[in-house]
Amino acid sequence: MLMTTLHPAVAAVTDRIVRRSAERRAAYLDLMQRQRDAGTNRGALSCSNLAHGFAAAEQDKPAIRGGAAMNIGIVSAYNDMLSAHQPYGRYPEQIKVFAREAGATAQVAGGVPAMCDGVTQGQAGMELSLFSRDVIAQGTAVALSHAMFEGALLLGICDKIVPGLLIGALRFGHLPVVLVPAGPMPSGLANREKQRVRQLYAEGKATRDALLEAEAASYHAPGTCTFYGTANSNQMMMEMMGLHVPAAAFVHPGTKLRQALTRAATHRLTRIGWNGDDYRPLARCVDEKAIVNAIVGLLATGGSTNHAIHLPAIARAAGIVIDWQDFDELSHAVPLLARVYPNGAGDVNHFHDAGGTGFVVRELLGAGLLHGDVLTVGGTLVDYASEPVLADEELHWQAAPAESRDDAMLRPVAAPFSPDGGMRLLAGNLGRAIIKTSAVAEDRWTIEAPCRIFDDQDQVLAAFKAGELDRDVVVVVRFQGPRANGMPELHKLTPALGVLQDQGHRVALLTDGRMSGASGKVPAAIHLSPEALPGFDGVSGPLARLKDGDIVRICAQTGEVAALVDAAEWAARPPAAPPPPGLGVGRELFALFRLHADEAEKGGSAILAAMDSVI
Repeated sequence: MLMTTLHPAVAAVTDRIVRRSAERRAAYLDLMQRQRDAGTNRGALSCSNLAHGFAAAEQDKPAIRGGAAMNIGIVSAYNDMLSAHQPYGRYPEQIKVFAREAGATAQVAGGVPAMCDGVTQGQAGMELSLFSRDVIAQGTAVALSHAMFEGALLLGICDKIVPGLLIGALRFGHLPVVLVPAGPMPSGLANREKQRVRQLYAEGKATRDALLEAEAASYHAPGTCTFYGTANSNQMMMEMMGLHVPAAAFVHPGTKLRQALTRAATHRLTRIGWNGDDYRPLARCVDEKAIVNAIVGLLATGGSTNHAIHLPAIARAAGIVIDWQDFDELSHAVPLLARVYPNGAGDVNHFHDAGGTGFVVRELLGAGLLHGDVLTVGGTLVDYASEPVLADEELHWQAAPAESRDDAMLRPVAAPFSPDGGMRLLAGNLGRAIIKTSAVAEDRWTIEAPCRIFDDQDQVLAAFKAGELDRDVVVVVRFQGPRANGMPELHKLTPALGVLQDQGHRVALLTDGRMSGASGKVPAAIHLSPEALPGFDGVSGPLARLKDGDIVRICAQTGEVAALVDAAEWAARPPAAPPPPGLGVGRELFALFRLHADEAEKGGSAILAAMDSVI
């Protein structure tokens, strides 16, 4: 493969991240080296410790007891309510067989929760969603804390699960780690048709039965939901970071090819342990260049805005500091190569069929937009410019197609959908926010209109149904940040706002909360920081000063989010009082996380904020 000089914008952003992170990164790597040298492994366990560890290992007891072969820790986010994770139910037994084939052993080290944002969307339970990432990270750490393992396989796919697994595993960065996906469900009802029925229902023109029928025809089988939201963006990023075996992301569950990829992941892990000559610890795989590659892949494919929160958190766990300026500068340099729903008509299965991750990796490498010299679990990054195939029941990788098989879905760097990756930083007297423009018509990139203030999304929907929003309006939903209520997604608003826009109104959303990774055609300035609720310093964010009728300007071209209010009046305004915290559905159990969470741009995490105080 032709390798070109690194793009100057990629080089500049990477160099800045390296300089910014130097002290933290050095301290992290030193800790990981000390963990290995200090004997955070089976060899340091007492006889009683070790006997407890293999007591139930049955046929693997002799190998685990002997200590000569790798013992793999499986951390699983299996449950059979979450469609993407239902296939993981049988993985542990399969992995144990695959490990024995390679002369190793495997044990389920622990399970972590995996909540479905599709089930909790618009419900009170969504207020637990972001902080479930912290719980997953802690659960992963608990699983790996037993020092029984020389490597780990992480079984997870969806929104907070992959970031949480990585954050936890990075604290055991002396171990080699491979992430194991399970693949997307087959395509069901076309996403555009699903969206059409949702909007009809929002307008009162479709029944609940019709809506449920459309949703059930879309979400219909085991596997990841097929739109390009946070879960599938996770899978793209793991490919870009080299943490899967190559091209593993989008092969369907329950197929021979999927099983062969899981087998390959298990076998590969046994070859990159510290007793061999190809040691690839997670701490070295997840470096500044790998994080930049993840951002570039996200931008090139129009991925989820949720990763403007998750990637800073993942990076932070590895001693790396990134911010939204890094996203913004890379976005201006990285072309948009894919249009996957909600940015286009086709889903991830159509994307995969068109050439998928292998095509994107090859194109970005050839344009100097990826670091090709990162340490991956599966070879070099060039090996990820491929697609897996079975030939005579054996797994092989062949080169990704030289040309897109569907240029309405996937295009080369030389003829992109857009020269811009479509995720931009907004800043002004209201703070800093993210906007995703890749699915927004360019004539909607600037919205200047009176605002209407709400404290939750149910209030917005009530106003919509009452006809109070039938005008040009910036819908403001505040007190939705990490400290206020756990920063829920506000995807429930998408159909209503889409109706208003289709009626000809100039509409935008402004919030300190999140929008779904499937956010689409309505411009949305999201993750506004500082959030409206007072921070650690007791000062409310500027969003708390807004009043109904204030003119708000959101402009993706100039990178502006501002209240057009006289400066003296603005400074003199008292902040609005926050609503009381929600109770029920376990939200009160997460009060500790809300109390200690930091801002979205740093990752919106309580455990990472606390971790900084002890490192």
